[in-house]
Amino acid sequence: MGPMMTSPAVERARVSRPVPPPRPPLVRPRESVVAGVAEGIAHHLGAPVTAVRVLFVVLTLCAGAGVLLYAWCWAFAPRAAGDGPVTRSAPIAWILTCGAGVALVPLIVLAVAATRGAAIGGVVVAATVTAAAAGLWATLIDRRDPTRGPRHAVVVRAAAVVILVAVFSLTALAIRDGGVADALLVVVPVGGLAAVLSSSLVGAWRELAGERDKRIREEQRAEMAAHLHDSVLQTLALIQNRGGASSDVARLARAQERELRAWLYDGDQPADSDLATDLRDYAAALELDYPVRIDVVAAGSSTERASGEVAAAAREAMLNAARHAGGDVSVYIEGRADGVDVFVRDRGPGFVLDEVADDRLGVRQSVIGLMRRLGGTATVTSGPEGTEVQLRATSAEGNGRG
Repeated sequence: MGPMMTSPAVERARVSRPVPPPRPPLVRPRESVVAGVAEGIAHHLGAPVTAVRVLFVVLTLCAGAGVLLYAWCWAFAPRAAGDGPVTRSAPIAWILTCGAGVALVPLIVLAVAATRGAAIGGVVVAATVTAAAAGLWATLIDRRDPTRGPRHAVVVRAAAVVILVAVFSLTALAIRDGGVADALLVVVPVGGLAAVLSSSLVGAWRELAGERDKRIREEQRAEMAAHLHDSVLQTLALIQNRGGASSDVARLARAQERELRAWLYDGDQPADSDLATDLRDYAAALELDYPVRIDVVAAGSSTERASGEVAAAAREAMLNAARHAGGDVSVYIEGRADGVDVFVRDRGPGFVLDEVADDRLGVRQSVIGLMRRLGGTATVTSGPEGTEVQLRATSAEGNGRG
C-alpha cells in the first residue's frame, strides 16, 4: 500500500499554521511585593497576577499546601537578571512584629489568670514564632534592601527582642505554680531569642567570607601581575624600545601594555571619570592612529571632570601634537587648590601661530577660544625644539562645568 497522499489545501494549512511563541522563563522579578513568586508564575503562564495569588490563598486552606508551594517556588525560581537592587514593597518585618504584639494581649490575660495547658502553649508558640520571624526577616532580607537598610533591621530586631522578653516573663508568670511539663514552655521564647540574636552572626559571616574571597582574588592577581611583569610586560617594553614611537608594531605593543596594566592594577573597581583617566584613554586611542608615544602624568588633586571644557581643549591639543609632530608627547596635569593646569608638550619642528591659515581652527577655536569662553587661559609656546600648550582654569570656572 503506497504512502498516504494529502491534498495541497491541507499542506498549505499545515505550513501556514502559526507557531505559538515560547513561554518566558520562570523567574522572579527584582521588584516585588514579597518574593515575586506570584508575579513570576503569572508572567510565565500568561495569567493575571491576582488569580495566582488567590490560588495560593486557596491552597493554603488545604492543610497549608499553598505555603509549601510558595516556599518551594521561592527556593528554586531564580531572580531575573539585572543590575538593579532587589526591593520589596510590603513591610513584612513590621507586619510580623505587629502580629507578635497582638499575640501579647491574650497572653497577658492568660498569665494573669494563671492559665496552663494547651491554651497558653499555643499563644506562646504563636507569639514566639511571629516575633522571631520578624527579627530574622529584618536581618537576613531587609538589611540588604536599599529601601530599608541596616537601621531598619536594628529597630525591628530590638522590637522583636522586647516582645520575646515579654513572652518569656508572661510565660514564667503563668506557670509559676505548674509542674515540670509547664516549666518546659519557657524554653520556647528562649529559643526565639537565641534565633534573633544569632542572626547577626550570619551577616558577620557573609562579610568575613566576602573579605576572604576578595583577599584571595587580590593574591591571585598579585601573583599573575608579578609573572606577567617579568615576562609579557618586559617583552612589550622591549618591542617599543627597539621599534621606536613611529613603528606600527611599537604602537600596538604600547596599546596592549596599557590594557594589560589597567587590567592588572586597576582591580575590580571602575575607573573614575576624571580628567587624568579620560586623557590616558584618549592617549591610548591616539597611539593606535598616529605614530606617537604619549605619556600622561597627573599630580595633585583636581575636581575637573572628563566632560569639562578643560578636557576638551586638552584632547584637541593632544590631537594636534599627534597629527603634526608625532614622536614623544608629554601630558602633565597639575591639580591646584584653586583649579588645574594642563601642559601638552611635543618635540616636533614647531610653528608660528600667526602664520597658521585662517581655515585651520583647531588651535584657535578648539583650544584658545574654548579656554577663553570658559574664563581660563591657553598659552601656545612653539620653537625649533617643540611646542608646549598650557591650559589654565580656576576652580570657580572649571568646576560645575565638568
